[in-house]
Amino acid sequence: MVDLTEEERAAITATMKRVALVMDEIGWQTTFADLTEAQVRALIEEAVEGFREAMADIARAQTPEVPF
Repeated sequence: MVDLTEEERAAITATMKRVALVMDEIGWQTTFADLTEAQVRALIEEAVEGFREAMADIARAQTPEVPF
């Protein structure tokens, strides 16, 4: 089991919204076994990119601005 930080949990929440948009395109009724390779790739890429972007946004928000 992974111990997630608050930031990672927030990033996962943000990522879920992005993955849900891809699932809207695919169709929620589609079972995982019926997904094409391209659909699985799209879901994985959206999850990875969404998490990466969310973590970067969180880091930027927590980094104090340099006063010069």
